[in-house]
Amino acid sequence: MAAHPDDENTGLLSWLINDQNVETGYLSLTRGDGGQNLLGTEQGAALGLIRTHELLEARKLDGAQQFFTRAIDFGFSKNTTDTFKQWNADSITADVVWVIRKFRPDVIICRFPPTAAAGHGQHAASAVVAEKAFKLAGDKTAFPDQLKYVNVWQPKRVLWNTFRFGGVNTTAENQLKVTVGQYDAQLGMGYGELAGLSRSLHKSQGAGTQSVAGIRTEYFAHVLGEPAKATLFDGVVKTWTAKGNADIDQSLDKIISTFNFNNPDLSLPALLALRKKVMALQDADLKRDKIKSLDNIILSCAGFMGEAVTNQAEAVAGDHYNFRLNLISRAENPVVLEDVKWLSQSESFNRKLSKDSLITIQHDIQIPADAALTEPYWLAKSPTNAATFSVPNDTLIGLPEAESPLNVLLGLKIGSEKFQVKLPLSFKKLDPVRGDVVEGLRIVPALELKFTQPLYWVKENEDLHLNLNVKVNSSKKFSNGKVNLMYNGERLGGTDLSSLNGKDFTVDYVIPKSKLAPINSSRLQLDANFVADGVTYNKKQILIQYPHLPSLQYFAPATVIIMKGDIQAKVKKVGYIEGAGDFIPEFLRIAGIQVDVLKDEDFYGNLDESAGNGSQNKLSQYDAIVLGVRANNTEKKLGRWMPFLWSYVKAGGNLVMQYNTNQDTTVDKLGMYSFSIANKRVTEENAAVTFLNPNHKLLNFPNKITADDFKGWVQERGAYFPAQWDAAYEPLFEMHDTGEEPLQGSTLYAKYGKGNFVYTPLAFFRQLPAGNVGAARLFFNFLSAQKN
Repeated sequence: MAAHPDDENTGLLSWLINDQNVETGYLSLTRGDGGQNLLGTEQGAALGLIRTHELLEARKLDGAQQFFTRAIDFGFSKNTTDTFKQWNADSITADVVWVIRKFRPDVIICRFPPTAAAGHGQHAASAVVAEKAFKLAGDKTAFPDQLKYVNVWQPKRVLWNTFRFGGVNTTAENQLKVTVGQYDAQLGMGYGELAGLSRSLHKSQGAGTQSVAGIRTEYFAHVLGEPAKATLFDGVVKTWTAKGNADIDQSLDKIISTFNFNNPDLSLPALLALRKKVMALQDADLKRDKIKSLDNIILSCAGFMGEAVTNQAEAVAGDHYNFRLNLISRAENPVVLEDVKWLSQSESFNRKLSKDSLITIQHDIQIPADAALTEPYWLAKSPTNAATFSVPNDTLIGLPEAESPLNVLLGLKIGSEKFQVKLPLSFKKLDPVRGDVVEGLRIVPALELKFTQPLYWVKENEDLHLNLNVKVNSSKKFSNGKVNLMYNGERLGGTDLSSLNGKDFTVDYVIPKSKLAPINSSRLQLDANFVADGVTYNKKQILIQYPHLPSLQYFAPATVIIMKGDIQAKVKKVGYIEGAGDFIPEFLRIAGIQVDVLKDEDFYGNLDESAGNGSQNKLSQYDAIVLGVRANNTEKKLGRWMPFLWSYVKAGGNLVMQYNTNQDTTVDKLGMYSFSIANKRVTEENAAVTFLNPNHKLLNFPNKITADDFKGWVQERGAYFPAQWDAAYEPLFEMHDTGEEPLQGSTLYAKYGKGNFVYTPLAFFRQLPAGNVGAARLFFNFLSAQKN
């Protein structure tokens, strides 16, 4: 149990599951929504969705189950006091109690302690909640509404898996020690090697991990419950014999000893006989869990495979689609297909599946008219607050994702035992690079609306020009349609459409300045909807696609952010060095600035590098050059480029560098004058900001920066502030979190030669996508330094 994706000890998980044969799950309080994305520009909920599925892909390798609570990762917090100002401790504890009662663990292992040694307030909070939940899970008076669905459950103990990390060593020789990482001949690797593969699937975090061969020692400190002296599972019943079912142990021992890897179906008669014994158990919870596992084993030994697939990735409720039901069994003794339920229609077959012969059954399926859109259950409703997801059904809590509601149900018979198998409606295609791609069918609205830009600029005394795409997903006819553009419930514009011909189209709007002028706000949110035949459509699809993940989607209101007011930018052409996923280049283009992403040839070209000023001549075309967030961590060519950038500044250029971390760096010296980066940050987004030199040119041109420009910031002020710097640098601001010493490293400015250098770890990469006008004004001042 821990706080975020990638907090889990993957090596320990791999060993517990594959060596100890222990059913194991990882409970992450959050989905990692507040982190950063090294793959693309997704932040917030979209990033949490990516990290959820990266965890699921990791679990496919190491074999663990995955759980979550409703807690939202709101970014770095420094202690549990800060954390529980955002999270409701009781509701998060209730979620953990629910998972404990449902999964019924014997042992809980915390990844962190409840102290400052955890290194992150949310880390420590996971340990605090674990202790509370351990005490309450077995109490019938605690969260009694849960007992309509689950029974109380009391784990045996809570342990803390101590660690060595950086300069912190929390292990001790008097702690319980366990050897992990052993070689597994059936896997063809050690558990540490498997853990490296699993952990490396956290790609959005750049968490690639070595697959380390060989054994190592894990250390455990006692927290609560019955102390463990020899093993993690001291005092835990691990055999059926101890529960009075010695015959089940005897059957299992015989099945394992006689198992034939070349002919697994030879074990089917014994497995089916075992199934009858398990079905006779009185413990309903135990029976449910073990029958589920046993049925998977039986179907695997029978070599059974089934899929219900169509050629379309997306479907609309109420429409018809042709599906192919593909079935095969590799067992000598036949699997019998007794019946199929095609959503609302049932069909009897009583057909034997011949050994190793694929059969295909075509069927037209109508998607139910009330089928819900395909999206994560935790994003279907607005959060109850900024730090807690709202879920439509409490029984979904804990699940990484909801089970597909659209399934073909198969009635199978193997021997004398009957099985019901769910096959989710799926999409299948042949990709020329990846081969077969099979993903769940995604239900989408009949109509989707999306503005062509995520935000728009409008200058004072100018009309606003907008473009709205309408995507038609259904073949149904729409009549008497009307597209509306709304602000605070009032219609600012729209278009009447007598009919649609099933094709996508774009609506161009011009909102006159006379309608915008009375709106006394620098940031507006406009809402779009399409009304036809008495139905209102107002959703836009957020589709996320990366090679290591299935296609992911959710829906949000069709809104757009409008930035208006006095926002001046005196630059026309910017060179950009990409870092981690960053929206800022697109933001600058929306502002009308030409942005060129710099490559090797932009630094060298055909010029003589030895001439000293060759790169200056190449780069001097740019009013400013910007380094994206964590460019020193992601751009491995930066070491070759830095001397050219310094020459560019010395000759009169303007270089703006955003924040970097100290991990996996390319360049040791980032500035023309030295400064050192530390893990210093201001996490309170509304922290007071003191201007150290209000008359500084970066605070006055082309925009006059005041305290108002630091209002409305999201998640944080900034991270990884410099701790020390050369006297040539001038700090611009002072800020700090509550109760902490003031920090002056949020922005450093230095004159170098004829040019300017700015290092700013302020979180512009979060503020600009959010449409924060004050942050935009300040950022444009940094870009415009050479124009002053």
